[in-house]
Amino acid sequence: MEARLRQALARAEDVAKALADPSTTSDPARLKSLGREYTRLLPIVRVSERLDRLQLELGQARELAAESDPEMVEMAQADLDRLLPLITAVEAELHDLLLPQDPLDDRDAIVEVRAGTGGDEAALFAADLFRMYQRFIQRKGLTLEMISVSDGTSGGLKEAIFAVRGVDAFGLLRREAGVHRVQRVPATESQGRIHTSAATVAVLPEAEEVDVSIHPNDLKIDVFRASGPGGQSVNTTDSAVRITHLPTGLVVSQQDQKSQLQNKLKGMEVLRARLLDRRIAEQESARSRERRAMVGTGDRSAKIRTYNYPQSRVTDHRINVSVHNLPDVLDGALDGFIDALRMASRHEQDGD
Repeated sequence: MEARLRQALARAEDVAKALADPSTTSDPARLKSLGREYTRLLPIVRVSERLDRLQLELGQARELAAESDPEMVEMAQADLDRLLPLITAVEAELHDLLLPQDPLDDRDAIVEVRAGTGGDEAALFAADLFRMYQRFIQRKGLTLEMISVSDGTSGGLKEAIFAVRGVDAFGLLRREAGVHRVQRVPATESQGRIHTSAATVAVLPEAEEVDVSIHPNDLKIDVFRASGPGGQSVNTTDSAVRITHLPTGLVVSQQDQKSQLQNKLKGMEVLRARLLDRRIAEQESARSRERRAMVGTGDRSAKIRTYNYPQSRVTDHRINVSVHNLPDVLDGALDGFIDALRMASRHEQDGD
């Protein structure tokens, strides 16, 4: 750990100097990259400084404990009893901060919530999940930016795609990817039978242009008239855009913005994120590390969490943790699950 700490502190000093360099401000991409890195390193610097102060106090307490004055020894012993467990806790915190982190965690995220099996009930559940993430994003001080939304036929959501912007956005949300299952009595069910339906969540790191190179000749772009609810000019012009990436067959449709250019820009944002996600998955063998052991699967076909309404229970199947506070979870109280999953992933990496 000492070697990792020295390296992190040295890097934090170098990054701080680079951020103070006037030439950095003239390079927005470099400024953004360095800013992300410094935000990630700053907690290490602060915890390390706190540990240094505590260890200095410990040394002073030990010196006092060697004095001949009984009253002084008693005071020193009280300090030792306080400092030793505190230092152990801070060392553990520093250890966790020094575990290798995926550099993509600092990225903004593209989140896609879709109704799965279960018909209208699945669309209603997808809307519940979307509201859950809205509240979580608000709690964390992040920003949600809608990209596209498609309503269900009888309420709820067929699909919602949105960007989450802010510090550690992808790192916080990446383990939400997968199938979310709900068990409850539908409002339209007269017999009171519990139904099971599902919604899928995809979480992609937002790609920057330097990550994914897209040749214009690899794209087929079609324009058409937007359908569904819309404001002035949305449904009266050919503003909707469908982008097909010919080498991979990936298709992105975007119609929620007011102009064809805006729809194209939003569509390209989603396409780059999907291409980056695809490339990462191939390079890391479908992210096998995150899809095994306690952390379980990030695969969208894998059931990751069940929301049981009759028992007000939420169970995360990857870490075998259940809580009986369903209303709080749906109100955005996801920190317990997210922190446990992140810790499980870090300890798995530390053991590899």
